[in-house]
Amino acid sequence: MTDRTLWSYAEIAAHIRVQVDTVRSYRKHGHLPHPDIVEGGKPFWYADTIRTWHSRRPGNRSRP
Repeated sequence: MTDRTLWSYAEIAAHIRVQVDTVRSYRKHGHLPHPDIVEGGKPFWYADTIRTWHSRRPGNRSRP
């Protein structure tokens, strides 16, 4: 089953346990996947997109 819940920078930051500005920096430097949806100029990602990206990040030594 897929999780199509949309996450903003804040939800991503909470999920990977970093500050929101860190997530913004990841996007600015091309380390975050392209947004799944952009509404009103604000990017959003599906929860599954972020979970997959997070599980494949370098240095992600079995983080929960």
